[in-house]
Amino acid sequence: MDGRGARRNNPYELTDESPVYVISVAAQLSGLHPQTLRQYDRLGLVSPDRTAGRGRRYSARDIQLLREVQRLSQDEGINLAGIKRIIELENQVAALQSRVAELQQALEGAAVTMRQREAQVHASYRRDLVRYQDVQQSSALVVWRPGGPGPRG
Repeated sequence: MDGRGARRNNPYELTDESPVYVISVAAQLSGLHPQTLRQYDRLGLVSPDRTAGRGRRYSARDIQLLREVQRLSQDEGINLAGIKRIIELENQVAALQSRVAELQQALEGAAVTMRQREAQVHASYRRDLVRYQDVQQSSALVVWRPGGPGPRG
């Protein structure tokens, strides 16, 4: 799940996701050869948007990702298959973090609704009812005899 364009309301608004750089500019900005960018695209490491004529258009985010792929490859010695797996896992973590945030927001909304409904229930209680209080036990003994004389007075 790439999410490109999902956040853009105005098609003319430039964001980190806006595909604006042709391959030669992206290669220059990332410090890589254009053929390397093509290979990364074929391997699925960095997949830029395409124009109607199938030309590649890279975003600022793509440029950052190209630099990260280069760093992992050159500085960390990770092969391209490993880098691809790292990128997939990072994307998965980001998607899960986003989902957790959505669920937390939904939970907070449900908690507010529950408190409001609870307050409505409490407000609907009849006020003429008296709260029951336990009768304290005494040591007095009462004897009851069926059919006997009534209370003495």
